[in-house]
Amino acid sequence: MQLTSQITEHFRSVHTGNNWTAVNLKDTLSDVTLQEAMTPVGSLNTIARLVFHINYYVSAVLQVLRGAPLNASDKLSFDHPPLATETEWRQLVAKTLEDADAFAALIEKFPESRLGEVFENPDYGNYYRNFHGIVEHTHYHLGQIAVIKKLLREKA
Repeated sequence: MQLTSQITEHFRSVHTGNNWTAVNLKDTLSDVTLQEAMTPVGSLNTIARLVFHINYYVSAVLQVLRGAPLNASDKLSFDHPPLATETEWRQLVAKTLEDADAFAALIEKFPESRLGEVFENPDYGNYYRNFHGIVEHTHYHLGQIAVIKKLLREKA
């Protein structure tokens, strides 16, 4: 069994299904409307903000895997562009899933021998830590999205 294949499977499954938690981003967001995505619940982040945030890190690491330098800042990771239409919301979801698919394809091809190498900066750990961190990060925020969605629909 190749470790990069296992990491890829975990990453794909949190986005598109067939994981241990039986919850995934694609299905959870499939029926979320722009109004729901933009509606705040108390002091929680909105669904749209969380989707942007999840993809912010996937997109940043995806660029590194494509050969670019890391260009990300934690303080910008929640600053999503305004969404005024259902089409813009659907485009954000589609970009998130497309980036996830591209990211998974590159992890799958990533040389297992490089998993222990430093990821851009020793402070960030190695590639293995970052790949798993993104899976864990996505699961964490997916749980928040699922709860927010439920709360919004209970109010309706």
